[in-house]
Amino acid sequence: MKIIKIIFYVFLFLITYLKPVVANDFNSWIISFKNHAMKNGISKKTIDKTMSKVKYLPKVIEYDRYQPEFYEDTNTYIGKRTSNDKVKKGKNLFIKNKSLILNVESKFNVEKELLLSLMGIETNFGKYLGKMDILSSLATLSFDKRRSEFFTKELITILKLIDSGVIDSNVLYGSWAGAFGNFQFMPSTIKNYALDYNKDNFIDLKSYGDSFASAANYINKLGWSKNDPCFYKIKLKNNIPAKYLNTSAKKIKNKKKFKYFKKYIINSENINIDENLLAGIITPDSDIVENSDLLEPAYLTFDNYELILKWNRSLRFALAICTLKDKFKNEL
Repeated sequence: MKIIKIIFYVFLFLITYLKPVVANDFNSWIISFKNHAMKNGISKKTIDKTMSKVKYLPKVIEYDRYQPEFYEDTNTYIGKRTSNDKVKKGKNLFIKNKSLILNVESKFNVEKELLLSLMGIETNFGKYLGKMDILSSLATLSFDKRRSEFFTKELITILKLIDSGVIDSNVLYGSWAGAFGNFQFMPSTIKNYALDYNKDNFIDLKSYGDSFASAANYINKLGWSKNDPCFYKIKLKNNIPAKYLNTSAKKIKNKKKFKYFKKYIINSENINIDENLLAGIITPDSDIVENSDLLEPAYLTFDNYELILKWNRSLRFALAICTLKDKFKNEL
């Protein structure tokens, strides 16, 4: 934890004193990117309209280097995002939009509790949509070397959506990473999964109709299996081989059927699920929390959990989503 903080403050020092140099380099990058955009079929009119307003945003780089998924312990992270107050807000939103949400649930075969959980954790039910200029955020991250290829593709994608009239560039304000709307869709997600649910020839991901339908369509297309388990919190015996303990969100490795893992789990008889379900084990704190216990906290995870990781590659995010989803089950 101390090392992460030291690196962060060194980084802040560097970007403060390198700002003039960065600004000049960014302006040169803009010229190069405009040519790249034209080669990708984006009209000169759209390029001139959008890229003329783009600015380098140092804050975006700060946020990219210091995300809560990288330093908060699991219990803290989940506790902040699945409070009773959040459950109350989600319940009130459901009551006011019951017909719409039930229709979306039925059409896409995705639980209303999951949809509310995703919206609640992503934007606190639309309250925190983000105020960053998305085009500038994407341009800043594209210019930055850490994940340049990914964000360049995202920037090209959003410009194509603007060029085709699907998205209005004037409303593109969202997260520092370029995500937009009630469910924080990245441009590629908008392109592949967003829906004009109310058939007005415009995708408005800040409206309940388009955003709930788009989120349900996305998670359905990922392969969500309605009413299947997501995870179980477990206590592990000391004799479990280290190879079964996953700490990375990139891929859950060394999965086995639940009946195989039972011998390594304390009170496994209390977990009432199909013994043939394929499962993995994650211990999310061991790599990032200073002096954490190697075996605690531990979770038995299933296919639905891994689908949430495709939405957001964070072990803690997926745990929080499934935790809040289960809390909503007792309220709706």
